[in-house]
Amino acid sequence: MSLMVKSRVRSRVVFVDLLDLSEGGCKLRGKPGFADVGDRVTMKVGGINAPLGSVAWIEGPVAGIAFEGAMHPAVIDFLCQQEVLNDAPPRRRRAV
Repeated sequence: MSLMVKSRVRSRVVFVDLLDLSEGGCKLRGKPGFADVGDRVTMKVGGINAPLGSVAWIEGPVAGIAFEGAMHPAVIDFLCQQEVLNDAPPRRRRAV
């Protein structure tokens, strides 16, 4: 899964690529320095609010986000299916 998402880090909007998504977190790629370990992150993926998360690790432009709650497996399956069925290039996703 590779989607462009709009999320909030440190109360500011950032555009990042969503590289991976699981029940407990996700992997984001942004511009170097877009976040620091411990920053809180909110985002909306495919019109669905992801659980509130915090930056657990950073390696260059890639950050691992640990969700405070769990994303339901059926929601992840739905999001993955939407991307598989969509032949168009990745669309921008909006976050709150």
